[in-house]
Amino acid sequence: MPETNDECASILSTIDIADLSAVADATLYTVPVGKLTIPVIAFLKADGDVGAALVCSIGQAGAETDWVGATNGDNLDAANDVIPFMPVPSATPATMKAYTAGTVIEFRVSTGGNAVAGKVFFLGFNYNA
Repeated sequence: MPETNDECASILSTIDIADLSAVADATLYTVPVGKLTIPVIAFLKADGDVGAALVCSIGQAGAETDWVGATNGDNLDAANDVIPFMPVPSATPATMKAYTAGTVIEFRVSTGGNAVAGKVFFLGFNYNA
């Protein structure tokens, strides 16, 4: 895990997903002791065409959709295509989350796509609880 500066948005973690066809959860980040973490954005980079079926989400373990719900990856058509994950603002502001110390934040593939690898970049910031 990269070293981060408190109260400054930065990459909190990167993880490799070996097979985006596998329905599974992967730990993105565990909130450090004495901190709160506010996620800002995450990116999924595909190593190839994931196919039209891929659906992913991000949130705390046990509720992997509480930050970003089901997100289709059907536009990841070629190696190095990237999609963002973040609550989408509108006229009514999107609800963000502040996760408490010890919370495990996970990336979930709920519907598998093609058997290609990917990488998730997770950005946010920590501050003292």
